[in-house]
Amino acid sequence: MNLGFDRPLLAVAAFILIPLASFAVSRLKNPFVALIPLGAPGGVPFKASQLDWFVKFLKAVEYAGLFLLFFSAAGPVVKTSETVWLNRGADIVFILDISPSMAALDMDGKSRFSAARTLLSNFANRRLSDNIGLVAVGEDALLLIPPTVDREAFNQRLEQLRIGEMGDGTALGMGLAVAAYHLNKSNAKQKAAVLITDGENNAGAIHPETAASMLHDIGASLWVIGLGSAGEVPIDYTDPHTKARSTGIFDSRFDAESLRRLSLSGAGTYISAPSADSFAAAFSKLDESEMTVQRSRIINRRRSCVMNFLIPGIGLLAGVVFIRRVLLGAMV
Repeated sequence: MNLGFDRPLLAVAAFILIPLASFAVSRLKNPFVALIPLGAPGGVPFKASQLDWFVKFLKAVEYAGLFLLFFSAAGPVVKTSETVWLNRGADIVFILDISPSMAALDMDGKSRFSAARTLLSNFANRRLSDNIGLVAVGEDALLLIPPTVDREAFNQRLEQLRIGEMGDGTALGMGLAVAAYHLNKSNAKQKAAVLITDGENNAGAIHPETAASMLHDIGASLWVIGLGSAGEVPIDYTDPHTKARSTGIFDSRFDAESLRRLSLSGAGTYISAPSADSFAAAFSKLDESEMTVQRSRIINRRRSCVMNFLIPGIGLLAGVVFIRRVLLGAMV
């Protein structure tokens, strides 16, 4: 968004002539000094210097009003450019594990959850024509954002998400089932579910492989990204409910084989991401494989904002006239 003018020379005049006129008048002898007798005839007159500050204030308001009139006469317009997508992109739902183990610090010093959140946001911001949704998985699964092109809403909800806010469990089957339910309503030519987890299913009423086959049946591709490595890793976790902080060494029981079987149940793809680099590479592969042809057009819009300056300018000048003529009786 930027501001332009239909008659830019008048805008230049507003910035140059009005300040010059103000400076020139200020250099002239003050015409607003009067002798006013007080008390009985022959009393001591006084100079109305007490009004000097008010006179200067009125002059400043008057110049401001003139400036706004010149500015409005210049024809100010606000110019904006809008990207309109001419075809529909893919519908992609991310299923993100937010169990406490996602606080493990084995992504180049960052937690698994923090790394996932950054990559998710970057992916969404690159794929502007795609509808992207988010499902959180804990002891249960919850759709946080339905598939949408509203990146502000997506990023805001993603930023608000906290590890452990849905309990200590990992209901992978429920998360995949929620994604399948919403993708089943989609009429997009390309749709996908992406599971990001560092553990195995230990909660929920739906088996993960059953949910994975549901995704295959509705024509959605399945991606399973196994995050983190097995063994002892440092962890720093703050419970969002009790605010209790736990730090130390976490024994990561990462079962890559169960996640690989899960992906095969949905005829999907499994990617192991034991490090930050391999995690980023997994997203790059996802980006390339789920790429859609994006056709767009730029629409330039112009909105006049003359009244935004004209009305305040007239109001200021009218106020000065009212004060001088009515309240002060044309004394200043």
